[in-house]
Amino acid sequence: MMNDLNIPGTQSTPTISTDAAAGVVRMSGDSYPENSFELFGPVFTWVEEYLSAHRQPLTLELELLYLNTSTIKAVMEIFDLLEGAFEDGRDVKVNWYYDLRNERVGELAEEFKEDCTFPFAVIGQP
Repeated sequence: MMNDLNIPGTQSTPTISTDAAAGVVRMSGDSYPENSFELFGPVFTWVEEYLSAHRQPLTLELELLYLNTSTIKAVMEIFDLLEGAFEDGRDVKVNWYYDLRNERVGELAEEFKEDCTFPFAVIGQP
């Protein structure tokens, strides 16, 4: 049985939660942590363990308002894990929600989408 993550958000870090039973990783809020490896390390580990222990689908749900460079690198690392799983025939996908008033995040999500072969939805919200 996997332990789910429940990392509360702060002013500079997103709320991060996982649900192994549902196959979902959620991240929401601003993300400009002082140490992104410390913040995202457990997420990398959880995703790797989930993909190795389960055959069920995995969905990454993002609702990030602001991302600094180290967060972008961390998100790319998670996408690499998903890409590898997708190439192995796994059912993975990303749903990236963004505020329509924040075009920069929408454009960033679209740029990520171009580099991924797995299902990737960029969803603007009013």
